[in-house]
Amino acid sequence: MYSYMKGELVEISEDAIVLEVNQIGYNIHIPASMIDSFHGIGQEIKIYTYFHVKEDSMKLYGFLTRDDLNIFKLLLGVNGIGPKGALAILTVMTPDDLRFAVLGEDAKTIAKAPGIGTKTAQRLILELKDKLSLEDAFEAKSRHVSEEAGNFGSVVKSEAVQALTALGYSSTEALKAVNGVEITEDATVEEVLKAALKQMAFL
Repeated sequence: MYSYMKGELVEISEDAIVLEVNQIGYNIHIPASMIDSFHGIGQEIKIYTYFHVKEDSMKLYGFLTRDDLNIFKLLLGVNGIGPKGALAILTVMTPDDLRFAVLGEDAKTIAKAPGIGTKTAQRLILELKDKLSLEDAFEAKSRHVSEEAGNFGSVVKSEAVQALTALGYSSTEALKAVNGVEITEDATVEEVLKAALKQMAFL
């Protein structure tokens, strides 16, 4: 129904915001992790929305990026996961983290989300792993790193993660180790790989 909304942020609560658009205040449910992205009441923001309708309620869910929204909708397609569970997952994990957790079959990490048990996490992995690809996950991660910090280090980081997965480590372990390495402007893939392998020893 709504693709996105752009307006003034007038209220912030633990799991929702009120966005005023054309003198109408919309109550929009959000992942709690989104709150840190706001600079405060009064700023103009753009929120990508999902309109969820049930017999007894109609609710709006909002996200800062279309990627977040797409992952939310993907989670809703998993048997046993509703909007509340999907928000809980996106509160403790970024879409990139979730992709790598699914592809790495890391149910333990997914199960850290409130209300998501190990069995639900395993079912999520089973239902989503064929809808995600490692290549797309790396591409999305590199794009997000580039958006956050320019192109600096993103290619080196991506190649180091791929090298670790080729060595037999799970994609989640590889990404976690590489993210723990400080990448300088002149760092090579080999240097990052060596540093990441040292990180692996402490994971």
